[in-house]
Amino acid sequence: MSAGDPPGRLIGSGRSADIYDIGDNRVLRRYRHDADTRREADLMIHLAQAGFPVPAVYDASGRDIVMERVIGRDMIADFSRRPWLAGKYGRMLADLHNRLHQIDAPPGLRPAFEAGDKVVHLDLHPANVMLTERGPMVIDWSNAAAGDPAADVAVAYVIIACSETDLLPAPLRAVIAPLRASYLRQFLAAVRDDPIPVLASAARYRINDRNVRPSEVKKLRRIADGADRVGAG
Repeated sequence: MSAGDPPGRLIGSGRSADIYDIGDNRVLRRYRHDADTRREADLMIHLAQAGFPVPAVYDASGRDIVMERVIGRDMIADFSRRPWLAGKYGRMLADLHNRLHQIDAPPGLRPAFEAGDKVVHLDLHPANVMLTERGPMVIDWSNAAAGDPAADVAVAYVIIACSETDLLPAPLRAVIAPLRASYLRQFLAAVRDDPIPVLASAARYRINDRNVRPSEVKKLRRIADGADRVGAG
């Protein structure tokens, strides 16, 4: 694989990578910055072997990783069509966290900001859950580490609570705003590990993410300082 010309049709762009359709039910995820895709690919293979729902991986080199094309909508996009399922999706996200945190981290996986020996995604929120005919599938493992499951839950919590919605299409924005608090309540009720004791450290971790916007940083700082436990709104 080469990081030169686009290898296929661009079908998606995230905050740090572009996704290309390269045919044969495969996509190429190309990071815009230096990335250890081999580490990410090896972890995804480890998770698939443990029965966790991740896309199949076929190759990885440099900034490129080739994997199965996942057909479906992400959980956030589905809210615009079926907002009455917010509670169900909150519980679904909790179940994915619970399942993931039963898996031991493989040797050599980098440590998270809170020590532990389980695989933690550190970005497992609705936009990284694809709803497919085979069930939910978790994508984007670039931040994954070995750590404390409660810290993983806490990061998901602060992302959901503090993320701005102004860049979303108006119909989706109108749906998500009033449902966020309900979603978080269902998520907390169903998740096994209590994030509250590590919310402040999760907020400090999230502040250092280069993709976080200034308005989101303000909300995160309130949680990091203990001034706001929820931060949603």
